Amino acid sequence: MDATTLIGAISIFTAGLTIGIGSIGPALGEARVAAQAMTAIAQQPDEANTITRTLFVSLAMIESVAIYCFVVSMILIFANPFWAAVLDQAGG
Repeated sequence: MDATTLIGAISIFTAGLTIGIGSIGPALGEARVAAQAMTAIAQQPDEANTITRTLFVSLAMIESVAIYCFVVSMILIFANPFWAAVLDQAGG
């Protein structure tokens, strides 16, 4: 197994691990935030607009973690800087 194949295999494995673990936290966080918002709206229906606005901002911030994991995975798969370094060493 040459270095390029090894880097490719490790990159794909790491990208899968990043997406797998990186999506568990935001999923659990979003579920907890939504449940707490429902409880807060049930206890204070007059503040539903404020709670809902805060809920959507919180969900967007939580979802950004999953998006960052996705971006890292795409970089590992499609724009891996290690492949260029190995190919440069092999050619030079």
